[in-house]
Amino acid sequence: MDVVDNKERSRFEVDLGDGAVAFADYKVLANGAVLFPHTVVPQAHEGKGVASALARAALASAREQKLRVMPQCSFFASYMKRHPETHDLLDPAYAKLLGLA
Repeated sequence: MDVVDNKERSRFEVDLGDGAVAFADYKVLANGAVLFPHTVVPQAHEGKGVASALARAALASAREQKLRVMPQCSFFASYMKRHPETHDLLDPAYAKLLGLA
């Protein structure tokens, strides 16, 4: 599954091959953090690992750019909570909200 960072639209995308696109919006903040407010996977493609692929790619990008992650999106928050290898990326306030600090 190919995940592309569409910088013009500030979102990571997966072309699902049937005209549909799944995406995870982001906003890079001036304070060295990235906010993930929303993830969308069309219903016909739910449960196939698409959202997880988006999260992995987005979090890898955040790591490469040395950005702290602010997971407002409930999927991103639950993904990060379940994956300890991502906890070091969490913005301290969000780590506290998720019960990880």
